[in-house]
Amino acid sequence: MSASAEEKDVYDEINITPMLDLAYVLLVIFIIMTTASVQGITVNLPKASETPAIAKPKTKAVSITADGTIYLDTYPVSIEELERLLTQYKAADPELPVIIKADSTIQYQKVIDVLDVVGRLEITQLGLVTQRVVK
Repeated sequence: MSASAEEKDVYDEINITPMLDLAYVLLVIFIIMTTASVQGITVNLPKASETPAIAKPKTKAVSITADGTIYLDTYPVSIEELERLLTQYKAADPELPVIIKADSTIQYQKVIDVLDVVGRLEITQLGLVTQRVVK
């Protein structure tokens, strides 16, 4: 009788460690996914089969809308202002990451102009944002 009583005691408690591990993993995934989206101007992104990794928190977003307006984060700028502001940000952070979000319907020359500015400033951490094609 004592052996069966001991077996009952073994299963009286629920081990919640695996559930806590799952909760922590879900929390980390949620944090990563919410910081991955860069706030800014809404543009219709071109489609790509693969999407690059998550953007860094100090990342500067250059958005080009369908009408050709260029935004640095959420502020409209000209090419000259963009170069001046990115120069200031690069002076503060030499490893300045920049992402470019361009509407898929704009003229390619606008993107090239922005890429020229980024190239002149020797910004090496550059990303082009696309949307993942759902298959």
